[in-house]
Amino acid sequence: MGITYVSVELYNPRQDKAGQPHKLLVDSGATFSVVPEEILKTLDVSPTRTQQFVLADGQMIERPVGEVGFRLGGAQATSPVIFGAVADVFLLGAVTLETLCLVLDPFKRELRPAKLMLM
Repeated sequence: MGITYVSVELYNPRQDKAGQPHKLLVDSGATFSVVPEEILKTLDVSPTRTQQFVLADGQMIERPVGEVGFRLGGAQATSPVIFGAVADVFLLGAVTLETLCLVLDPFKRELRPAKLMLM
């Protein structure tokens, strides 16, 4: 299994300003995306709630969560994002991928449009 990074433009959905480009690690196993708190502050994004999360080692942590806009490959959507602490990895998680209607192709290590089903 390889590592996949993508360039994403992050923006504050409540403001009519240009966003900031950033490189994120795609982690389709992570629920929410993680963006460092200092970057979210520069975008003037505020937390809307606090959420508990379980780490891989079973440890419980609590982090603020807010709403951020993502632009990637012609797709644009808002998604919940974890306010990352200093040691947290900058991630593009599953909820954001689904919101953007994208899936990770693990063989080519690239994002592709998702086949959406309505049943």
